[in-house]
Amino acid sequence: MVLDYLNEALVQLQLDPHQVVIVTDIGCSGLSDQYFNTNAFHGLHGRAITYGTGLKLANPELKVIVVMGDGGCGIGGHHLLNAARRNIGLTVLVLNNFNYGMTGGQHSVTTPHGGITSTTQTGNLEQPLDIAQTAAINGASFVVRTTVFNKELPHLIAHAIRHEGFSLLDIWELCAAYYVPNNAFNRKSLEESISNLGFRSGIIREDEREEYTQCYRRLKSAEEERRSLQPQPLKPRFSATLGHPVRIVIAGSAGQKVVSSAAILGTAAVLSGLWATKRDDYPVTVMTGHSVSEVIVSPNEIFYTGIERPDILLALAPEGIMVAKRQLEALTPKSTLYIKRDLLPIETKARVVPLDLSRVPRKEIAVAGIGAMLYHSDLLSQEALKEAARIIQPAEIALQTVSTLEKSPTLIAP
Repeated sequence: MVLDYLNEALVQLQLDPHQVVIVTDIGCSGLSDQYFNTNAFHGLHGRAITYGTGLKLANPELKVIVVMGDGGCGIGGHHLLNAARRNIGLTVLVLNNFNYGMTGGQHSVTTPHGGITSTTQTGNLEQPLDIAQTAAINGASFVVRTTVFNKELPHLIAHAIRHEGFSLLDIWELCAAYYVPNNAFNRKSLEESISNLGFRSGIIREDEREEYTQCYRRLKSAEEERRSLQPQPLKPRFSATLGHPVRIVIAGSAGQKVVSSAAILGTAAVLSGLWATKRDDYPVTVMTGHSVSEVIVSPNEIFYTGIERPDILLALAPEGIMVAKRQLEALTPKSTLYIKRDLLPIETKARVVPLDLSRVPRKEIAVAGIGAMLYHSDLLSQEALKEAARIIQPAEIALQTVSTLEKSPTLIAP
């Protein structure tokens, strides 16, 4: 219901979808962004407001809408407090159903005193957190508490999105999976709970206070803004004849410098007048496990950054191949698999190009593999790749990278 109301609000506002970002974390509300034709960011539980803050700081022109649950408010309570007191220009929709509905109905920070949950089977001993008043008293400039049954909710959401400062709507709703059956809870109970708990409803606070990201930029000198906040575009210096998007997956392991090498590839694409995106996947362990980067290069703007079926897969280690298994299986006869020779044989429908990387140091394997792939595919020039290394790497490391790239044509195995 809240998503329907949010949709009504966005239709009402007629915002450019490219200027809207919906941020979610874990929980029953965690997949909300996939139903909207806007930008989206999905992250860790309780951190949605943090991601939203970063997006707003990076680009104050964006309308950043955070959709999260009471569980996320509890886990990330300090993020809520700090975004409110700073008056960061976010619109936070809290889908408050009084328990962790996705993971089995455990009690949350908003479970009413006496509430029955899977972790408070004799009744919750704690007093519930008043999310709305907490945000309001700590500086949020537009705060509402209401229920999902309020027909004015689309208009309230639209008002919150228009508001320049930190807006929070504490929206009480029914968890039909756990809280409703455990507590004989219904719409009437929901609405009565607000007054029974002594909580205010409706618009709790609305005032005009300068929004943080706008104030921050206003107070910066022109030189500081130029140096620290404004984008520094890379001017194209090389040519590319690419006429369609190319989706590349680099599947390696920790220590092969996969992520930094993929950054060089993306930068080389931009230097060649192309659009580029990069997505990385690696575990929290240090120097062990997989390291996979997905790079898309395209002559046109890229709106979807996922790669289900790669055009090129560069396989450098068993750990990376395991993580990229679905993408490997999705390769077609039109795809190309560049693979470290000692990882053969491998089952694939793609054209296979072995790479002899046996004498390449571990930390240079990824950039060597990318260099060989580009030399063989003629996707980008080697000179663009070398210049990208010089731009983003310290001089001494860039010198080694350029030396490695100069040897890459010899790495195509027979």
